[in-house]
Amino acid sequence: MAGEINEVEFPFVSSEHFLPFFGVEECKPQFEFKDSQPSPELPENCIQESPKPQLGEPRDLNALRMQPAQEDVLTMSQTLDKLLVSDTVHLELIPEKKGLFLKHVEYQVTSQRHKISVYRRYSDFDVFHEVLLQRFAYRVVPALPPKRMLKGVLTSVSERDFIEGRRRALGRFINLVARHPFFSEDELVKTFLTFSGSDVQSKLRDTYKKTGDEFMTNRLATQAKEYLPADIQAQFSTSRELIRNIHNSFQKLRDRAEKMAERSKENATDLLMFGRELSTLGSDASTLPSLASSQSTWGTLRQSLKSLSVEFAVLSDKAAQQGRREEDDVVEKLNVFLDLLQSYRDLCERHEKGVLHEHQRALHKYGMMKRQMMSATVQPKEQASVEQLESRIVQQENAIQTMELRNYFSLFCLHQETQLIFIYLPITSHILGAFVNSQVQGHREMGAVWNELQPKLGCLFGGNNGLKPLT
Repeated sequence: MAGEINEVEFPFVSSEHFLPFFGVEECKPQFEFKDSQPSPELPENCIQESPKPQLGEPRDLNALRMQPAQEDVLTMSQTLDKLLVSDTVHLELIPEKKGLFLKHVEYQVTSQRHKISVYRRYSDFDVFHEVLLQRFAYRVVPALPPKRMLKGVLTSVSERDFIEGRRRALGRFINLVARHPFFSEDELVKTFLTFSGSDVQSKLRDTYKKTGDEFMTNRLATQAKEYLPADIQAQFSTSRELIRNIHNSFQKLRDRAEKMAERSKENATDLLMFGRELSTLGSDASTLPSLASSQSTWGTLRQSLKSLSVEFAVLSDKAAQQGRREEDDVVEKLNVFLDLLQSYRDLCERHEKGVLHEHQRALHKYGMMKRQMMSATVQPKEQASVEQLESRIVQQENAIQTMELRNYFSLFCLHQETQLIFIYLPITSHILGAFVNSQVQGHREMGAVWNELQPKLGCLFGGNNGLKPLT
């Protein structure tokens, strides 16, 4: 019936059924309570029989603390894709408004990351490069293109081509800097990409004065030796030789790619001139001699040649597009990586000729001071001169200690910059992909025009005229 609750009877289950299941034997009372009170000694006896925890000495507990995992500061956790999407800086040439060639060339610099456009001149890039190299002397800082044409360059390169080449080189420089893991967050780079005041050069110098070089600001600078592997020198030598070989190979690839792009441009010019000559030939209205006019069809053929210049102009345009694609997508990507490789080689030279050389000179000077001190102890001299020499020795010891720290920090940075080179190496697939896509697109577009031209020739001139049918 609705509203009623049916009672369900459960069979009685005693504790004897549960205890074996949980692995507990049946508890039996150890004593009985009688009318008399329990003995006061009973609780004390129970407490004495209970187990007592053994904590040991406090110094033993210190060893049980969780030790934090050592931070892997030497390894760069980056990928090429992350670097490429971190920022893209566009550099556009502002039309000259005053002055003659190279007196006033301005660039519009637009950072996708900071979403702002600023205007910079070559001298601004020059100062930025100078302070960036001072701040990050132990990192790969790409070189700048020359400010002016080198003597004799005008004979082979026009002023327009030089300005365009320099714009491309400045674009490669600023993109490599903006995507560098350690440069991208630095105040110098942010200032150059975002400051819109009237004197960016003074702003850049003031920013550097406030921060100083990386050795003074990096929290790991004085501890770099602790993180370096024992065979760091051997690793450095091996990596340097490998990267030198990679650099040489990529230079040869770039040179070949430049020649192919140049040939595409030359092909465009040749096709255009070929079409123009056909048009000139067809436009000739000279009267044919009587002996030829009766048997020759030249008069009719000549009229048909004029229209072919249109197709050849289209072919020329397609070849020119092919050359620009090869230059923009293939040659430019090769130049980006080559700029990075060259800056790595420059860094290796700075390390050897800079920090290591200064360290060796300081040790040599220290040795001379020690010999002077030994001579002073043998031959009695004035106390003031001895104290002065002792003071100079102490100063030199401090200088050597600082140089040793800088040397290890330089090796630390070199190890990271070597990783950066290998992070960039997969750009090879980007370059090959761009090269293949460029060729496929170029041949497809030009092939389509040639295929349209073939049947048109048959209609214009009649017969096969040496044309082979398509298979």
